[in-house]
Amino acid sequence: MKSNDPYEALRFKEFRLFLIIRFAMVMAWTMQFIVIEWEVYSLTKDPLSLGLIGLMEVIPAVSMALFAGHIVDQKEKKGLLIKCLLAFFTISSLMFVVCLPHFQEVFATNTVVWCIYTLVFCGGLVRSFISPTIFSMFSLVIPKASYLNGATWSSSVWQIGSVLGPAIGGFSILWIGVHWSMLVIIGFTILAFLVLTQIETKPILNTKIGEKVKDSLKEGLRFVFNTKEILGALTLDMAAVLFGGAVALLPIFAQDILKVGPTGFGFLRAAPAIGSFITIIIVAYFPITVKAGFKLFVAIFGFGISIIVFGLSEWYIVSLIALFFSGVFDGVSVIVRQTILQLKTPDNMRGRVASVNAMFIGSSNELGAFESGVAAKVLGAVNAVVFGGVMTCIIVLSSAFTFPKLRNLDLSEEEDEN
Repeated sequence: MKSNDPYEALRFKEFRLFLIIRFAMVMAWTMQFIVIEWEVYSLTKDPLSLGLIGLMEVIPAVSMALFAGHIVDQKEKKGLLIKCLLAFFTISSLMFVVCLPHFQEVFATNTVVWCIYTLVFCGGLVRSFISPTIFSMFSLVIPKASYLNGATWSSSVWQIGSVLGPAIGGFSILWIGVHWSMLVIIGFTILAFLVLTQIETKPILNTKIGEKVKDSLKEGLRFVFNTKEILGALTLDMAAVLFGGAVALLPIFAQDILKVGPTGFGFLRAAPAIGSFITIIIVAYFPITVKAGFKLFVAIFGFGISIIVFGLSEWYIVSLIALFFSGVFDGVSVIVRQTILQLKTPDNMRGRVASVNAMFIGSSNELGAFESGVAAKVLGAVNAVVFGGVMTCIIVLSSAFTFPKLRNLDLSEEEDEN
């Protein structure tokens, strides 16, 4: 066993640059989503319009995912990410124009909203390429022996951005307005672009350049479904995201059940992210490589239990603690899953595997919110959340028997081999 250095991955310059790029992109993406949600609801006052935003993004992101993974594996990663950033910059710039008061005075509200939906749809197309490109770049800026530590820091940066992005987006709407908030988003995109220019162009590691799309996609899907550690990790995480979507119902709990108002709602919304972030930082110092597969099952089972406790609780403090621990368990899950993907995926098909991951996990966020909303409509909010937690636990227990290789996975052995 090699000695643990919590800053091992950070000692590589290009990996540090990679983290800055990822942080800036997560900030831009999450800020833009919050700002758009606010603007669309302000224009329509229709809750359904918020659901359409997620739908407009997830349809192209999921439908294009496999093809995007094929393209990523065929192309040089830095150049492809530059194109993605330029596309996102263009979309954000057009959003800035659409959100200008003068534009909204000239055109009808319905026209403005559908312009936003169209740009969101285009953003979903860009998103389908960004995720596999970033995943593929990870392995090009850090040695394989440092993947575990690198995955920890990469997940930490993602978590920080996912917490700060919505918060800064909300404050920027209050302080400078919607259209000027779009300029802040454009600024983060420019930052990512400038930092990306400092990373050297890397070789294409795929030896099957020019392979037919159909054959390429078959190979990628076959690899994921034949590699039980990856398939099991994706299945478990998808179950947690799909059925554990209590966050989507937090406004109901804050207003009608716990009766804590906007301030209490803010703390409830932040609790899972804080728990996840603290866990991720701790894991940087105390790796969870030994019996990592077993710990993944325990973590997602613990996540399900936390969701059940939150659903049943009528006390604000208990609810807050339950959500905090849901984030703690989710942090462990994120680290283990990301590390499994990085260690088990061959360099020549990283784009395709990341795209399958995006289909499993990325779509589950929107579908999870939809499932929670439908279940709350049919069963009531409390029963919907408890049902989601119970389903998560059941899937974990059944998966423990379905994926024995994942259950017995020990990443310390992988680490020693490197």
